[in-house]
Amino acid sequence: MTRATGSPSPRGAAVGRGIGIGLMYGLWKPRVLGAWRVPASGPVILAVNHSHNIDGPMLMGTAPRPVHFLIKKEAFVGPLDPFLRGIGQLKVDRTTADRTAITDALGVLETGGVLGIFPEGTRGEGDFASLRAGLAYFAVRSGAPIVPVAVLGSTERRGRLVSALPPLRSRVDVVFGDAFEAGDGSGRRTRKALDEATVRIQARLTAHLDEARRFTGRR
Repeated sequence: MTRATGSPSPRGAAVGRGIGIGLMYGLWKPRVLGAWRVPASGPVILAVNHSHNIDGPMLMGTAPRPVHFLIKKEAFVGPLDPFLRGIGQLKVDRTTADRTAITDALGVLETGGVLGIFPEGTRGEGDFASLRAGLAYFAVRSGAPIVPVAVLGSTERRGRLVSALPPLRSRVDVVFGDAFEAGDGSGRRTRKALDEATVRIQARLTAHLDEARRFTGRR
């Protein structure tokens, strides 16, 4: 499949991963657990809890493969717009069915890439309590497996120099779970099928988060 002009660049995402590695390991102490659970090749969706602004960059720097994240359009302002586009990230308008973002995200999966999604839709408690249907749609439509990811520790304490960030050199745990299929095997893409898939996904993500918290001692 030929990548359309303007669609997310795999090379850009690889550059973004390199930047993420340098920043995240330079500023904090990520502890990465279960990265081997991410398939080494082929399409995959990383479903990440979201409680802090560094969760996306943290995953970009700790995931074993370059990640194309769906990021709210409000983040693409000023010089961040060309930068985020240049490192293969996807702008999405959360107020509507953003066809360009949907096409680009499916394109990432069709070409065997890694799509990163915050399934709660926005930053919150990071507990997967409220999932949007977008994750189920991408998973069922593409057939790509989902790997749940728990980022823990980013909100436990505030930094002394920059209160909006975790303390420098503090530990942040990134825990990858087992890959799973969202669909029921029937190939259905109806609204009912997507609703049922969302329920299954939420159960798996919540179970992974609970297990990650127990394993790491985080709350």
